[in-house]
Amino acid sequence: MKRLFDFILACLAAMILMVPIVLIAIAVRLTSKGSALYWSDRVGQNNKLFKMPKFRSMKTDTPAVATHLLQDPKSVLTPIGDFLRKSSLDELPQLWCILKGDMSFVGPRPALFNQDDLITLRTKKGVHELIPGLTGWAQVNGRDELPIPQKVDLDVVYLNRQSFSFDIYILWLTFIKVIRRDGVSH
Repeated sequence: MKRLFDFILACLAAMILMVPIVLIAIAVRLTSKGSALYWSDRVGQNNKLFKMPKFRSMKTDTPAVATHLLQDPKSVLTPIGDFLRKSSLDELPQLWCILKGDMSFVGPRPALFNQDDLITLRTKKGVHELIPGLTGWAQVNGRDELPIPQKVDLDVVYLNRQSFSFDIYILWLTFIKVIRRDGVSH
């Protein structure tokens, strides 16, 4: 049922958001050199790698590491990158991954391929068995501000509590957080 819900909601969202997606892609291209999309290697269900797109919010020569590991994240943002990240509009291309089945609307956020500490801890606690999500319980409880052990503990809570109603609740909380721009540090 979750996969069917994800597929139908992703199709609807893609149709409704098609014009904003195209406009954002054009804005990214007009305000900085390089592709409108940035494809990163992410860790999916059972630690299988997949390619995840985002609207490019950083300069093309930025290292492929978690944002919090950059010395000065603001210095590598494109002219509209800060807005894209704070509004979460950079995440819209991930609808593609939901349609493909690499991601779900709700689950733990997919780790970067080189976030060994996060991947190891998630594997140890069984979180790696979940399909990663566009949003998740850790996202609505701190997002960028959480240390990795706390993030994984929240992922474990989701693992143990997952249900359709819990997913709807997390989607609602995500909507509220995005509108308020809560928990975005860079």
